[in-house]
Amino acid sequence: MTTKTITAASALFSARLFNIASITATLIAPLLMIWIAASIFVYASVAHHPEARVVYYNRISGYRFYGATGAMVIFGQPIYSLFGNWHGLVAAWLILVVVVVPFGIVDIIRAGRENWQDLTIEVTE
Repeated sequence: MTTKTITAASALFSARLFNIASITATLIAPLLMIWIAASIFVYASVAHHPEARVVYYNRISGYRFYGATGAMVIFGQPIYSLFGNWHGLVAAWLILVVVVVPFGIVDIIRAGRENWQDLTIEVTE
């Protein structure tokens, strides 16, 4: 067994990562479909982080992003039909932006205000 140190900066970045990528992908619409696929790997890799607060921020960010995109799968067609044409696509995208971006920014700021400390863990070789 050897020890490994996870720095406070690394833990903070891990806590912010899903939010940062979700906000970026939501604001740059062509990245959204790529992020939906890639987010599964990011979410799974951070879900077992040894720092519980990192896991917490990852979980609520994932719930928010997957909930909003899943809701657009269900409600996107009625919204699209209501507005018609490309206006419906923009309306569905704006709903996603309103849900993901402000709450993601709040979580990024909240994570930055936490007192992160280096964490030493034991690793088997």
